[in-house]
Amino acid sequence: METVFSARAWQTVWQYRATFISGFLNTLQSALVGLLIALVIGFVLGLAAVSGKRLLRGIARVYVEFFQNTPLILQICFLYYALAYSGVKIQVVTIGFLGLGLYTGAYMAEVVRAGINAVPRGQFDAAASQGFGWLDTMRLIILPETIKIILPPMVNQMVALIKNTSCLYIIGGADLISCTYNFVTGVETGGAYGPAYLLGGLLFFCMCYPLSHLAGRWEKRLKAREQTKASAEEAQTGEEATV
Repeated sequence: METVFSARAWQTVWQYRATFISGFLNTLQSALVGLLIALVIGFVLGLAAVSGKRLLRGIARVYVEFFQNTPLILQICFLYYALAYSGVKIQVVTIGFLGLGLYTGAYMAEVVRAGINAVPRGQFDAAASQGFGWLDTMRLIILPETIKIILPPMVNQMVALIKNTSCLYIIGGADLISCTYNFVTGVETGGAYGPAYLLGGLLFFCMCYPLSHLAGRWEKRLKAREQTKASAEEAQTGEEATV
């Protein structure tokens, strides 16, 4: 086993850099497809959770509780082996997409639900007074307001999704962690553990840090906007009281 300071190990990593680039791109692909699935599930279940239908609220609650309270790696293994033993032929990469999407969708649903509930109740009442139905109220009034609220936590869930792609290693995926492990255990490349895992960590950092930073900036802007709005309302209330 060679240390992280071994020039030979770094030379080997550079020589097989295509392995890490492939893993990096596959991780991005898995994260993007998983995110699309999660967004669809999140908005559908988030809307169901705030609907007036008890059945829909119950379905949304059961889904969220199940996927949030069981490990992602267990869910991926279940999908992989359950589908295999049932005779359904599906590619490992597709199982990865589904596993990531179904799991993250539960968290996205909670983000959407919380965002809708954060919209002032007066918006709902105003829509009802104008004769809007529930779907039109959500589509034209509530969801546009909700998007501004849920963007920061959604970006944080995107970061978590990228890191969760490492769980695809358990089913032999082609993600960054799997490619790194195959590299350090390979016949010609084995032993360069330090440089390989350090490079893998740096590549994950390059994917996650910009998103985390962006989420933090959005959250600060949102809080500053809310404080400004609250101050303006207080000032207006004070002026009306004076008059």
